[in-house]
Amino acid sequence: MQAIASPPTVKVIGANGQISLGKQFAGRQVLVEEQETGVWLIRTVTVIPDNERWLHEAQAASDLERALEWSKQHPASDHDSTYGRK
Repeated sequence: MQAIASPPTVKVIGANGQISLGKQFAGRQVLVEEQETGVWLIRTVTVIPDNERWLHEAQAASDLERALEWSKQHPASDHDSTYGRK
């Protein structure tokens, strides 16, 4: 991960309670942590839904790798008799 340092900038919190971080972050999700009164740490994050979290575990990655290797050894065919086709 590359660290990009930039000089501190002063932002004004608008009447609606929002600040702009810049267009380069448009649409990104961020985690905002209030470390103490008036001190916030803002980090970009990628949120994984609970029902998809298993896809990011080591066992799922291993199973997927095995399945991909199997598919390389057994290419798909229109003549697959498994489904009654000839």
